[in-house]
Amino acid sequence: MTSLPAPRPRVALHDIAPVAWEHPADRAALNALRAVPGVDEVIRKVLGVLGGEAGIRMLFQGNAVRVGPTQYPMLWALHIENCATFGWETIPELYVTQTPVFNAGAYGVDNPFIVIHSSALEILDEDELRVLLAHELGHVMSGHALYSTIAEIILIVSAGMLPVLAAIVLLPVRLAFLEWYRKSELSADRAGLLGSQDVAASMRLFMKMAGGGNTAIVRPGDLNLEPFLQQANEYANNNEGLNVLWKIINTLALTHPMNVVRAAEVQVWIRSGAYERIVGGEYPRRGTAEAKRPWTDDAREAGAYYRDEVKDAVGHVAEAAKKAARQARDAFQQAFDDRGKGQGAA
Repeated sequence: MTSLPAPRPRVALHDIAPVAWEHPADRAALNALRAVPGVDEVIRKVLGVLGGEAGIRMLFQGNAVRVGPTQYPMLWALHIENCATFGWETIPELYVTQTPVFNAGAYGVDNPFIVIHSSALEILDEDELRVLLAHELGHVMSGHALYSTIAEIILIVSAGMLPVLAAIVLLPVRLAFLEWYRKSELSADRAGLLGSQDVAASMRLFMKMAGGGNTAIVRPGDLNLEPFLQQANEYANNNEGLNVLWKIINTLALTHPMNVVRAAEVQVWIRSGAYERIVGGEYPRRGTAEAKRPWTDDAREAGAYYRDEVKDAVGHVAEAAKKAARQARDAFQQAFDDRGKGQGAA
């Protein structure tokens, strides 16, 4: 059985610096993204076409309801609560947009805002919504909004709507954005846990993102956390043969890691002791030297993270190749032996 830390009263994490929750692969991937030739040009072109901050707001807010004390008041209260937990005084604008596809995002340039899809309100309970909002606030605090905005436009909006980008070779830029986008989610997942300080609700969010949970369809007892966590651990540990390679291939075109992977990653972070240390008051404060983590530290930690991934992939692919060679050799030998027996009988 997978054990989760017991629920506890939430504690304020005043002046916590985003580096406290940022995944080293996220920070390293962002630095790598910035270094890709053409990225600056793509960002400049996109902002130019959309008219900068004002245009982006029009694009993402044109068909949405702005949340406030009298509009989705429960959602607004959770949002205010998360900002207080993190000691974040600039409360980002929050919107709900009508769409059946579950998602949420943090967008903008200088004044980021958060958009929640209406489907999230249909399938999440109050505790899970707190996690989701803290996740998005984590994106804002980490400075992800600009790059998330550009990524959404490049990856989702049709290239025909942005003809000025047609002459730009976007494939390397697209792949770099995708790699960073996925790793940024690992950071924000940690922020979601820190804002809610509810491990079970964080895990249920991943489960519902993976398999729904609309109360009009799912009956009480249809979704259970324990089997999902077992599934997440099974997926994380299923590295036989070519499975590691297939995991990588299946993820390359995704903007988000698979939800079972995200659940497993957060559990690994909890087991490392980092979560308990932070809620216990041991974390870097904004504005301190500790919060300005050197890029070389990120590169070193991210290098170890990626080396492990590559090592696993190469090791298991090599083992699969050896196994296939052994099977082919054994089959050939068996066929040869059978042929010899047949000739002897004649």
